[in-house]
Amino acid sequence: MMQVMLYVSRKNHNISGVEAILAGLQDSHPHQLHIIDIDAGETLTKAYAEKAPMLDVGLYRMEKTFTREEIELAFSKAESKLQEAREKGNDVLVRRMTEPLRMSKTDLFSRWFSNHYMVLLNLFSFFYLFMAVMAPTLMKVGWERPAKVIYTVYRPLCHQLAFRSFFLFGEQLVYPRELAGVEGFATYGEATGFDENDLITARQFLGNEVLGYKMALCQRDFAIYSAILLFGLIFSATGKKIKPLPWYLWLILGLGPIGLDGFSQLLSQIGLGIFDWLPIRESTPFLRALTGGLFGLATAWFGFPYLEESVQENRREMQLKHSITEQIHSDQG
Repeated sequence: MMQVMLYVSRKNHNISGVEAILAGLQDSHPHQLHIIDIDAGETLTKAYAEKAPMLDVGLYRMEKTFTREEIELAFSKAESKLQEAREKGNDVLVRRMTEPLRMSKTDLFSRWFSNHYMVLLNLFSFFYLFMAVMAPTLMKVGWERPAKVIYTVYRPLCHQLAFRSFFLFGEQLVYPRELAGVEGFATYGEATGFDENDLITARQFLGNEVLGYKMALCQRDFAIYSAILLFGLIFSATGKKIKPLPWYLWLILGLGPIGLDGFSQLLSQIGLGIFDWLPIRESTPFLRALTGGLFGLATAWFGFPYLEESVQENRREMQLKHSITEQIHSDQG
């Protein structure tokens, strides 16, 4: 049976006349009428206040005023469209025109996700950081096997060089290279006795009882994800109303410092003659954490508000559909 929905407000008049017309057309154009009160919720009011009264006949919509002739024409067009859909085997369109509107499982998930996506993102960021910290914690308590599983899982995601990582439960928080020139700290080479240019050993070295154990993420990556989590929590707490950071500020504040620090270090140590003019340098733990934090903060500030804008439209659609289906099934019940 053709589905017909009449959207009305207390401000609308002569709705009984429309209902009478529809009742008179029931024999010639069988249909199931659903009257939607748009005053029942803010979502419905915002969507239809300027359009009501509004009549949907199958796929055809009429707004404000409509005569008996216009309603009959809408029925004729809708019935022709329905017949065409049946002949072509378009079951989706047939169900849409003949079955009461309802929330599918996909709709329910989409509505839930649009309302909770920031919770999921914040939980992911927290879990990612938490497991990076759990690796040295497990090493400290003697649970080496699960700790090494964490290090192995994170290895493709981070270089895990010991001289560029934070250490927990040891004499120092960091063991920088001698080249970094950080005063007041024993260098990586002094503390371990390893060659500071042996990158394979630096990746494999997890720590010990004296020096402590390194996190599964390097200093820069840990700062990046910490900043992303921090902004995500602030963004959620403020109702996702923070405006996006302009792209040029993201370049200046986010990409600029981390690019300058990281690439100047990389190019100065790469050994190619074209870069001999660069003085050899090793970034410090402070600079790695600072530039990583700026990059994470700027990236989240740039990306999360735009993500919210894209999710808002879906959230409104799903909330609107949910409000309508609630009324339809409430009337049926």
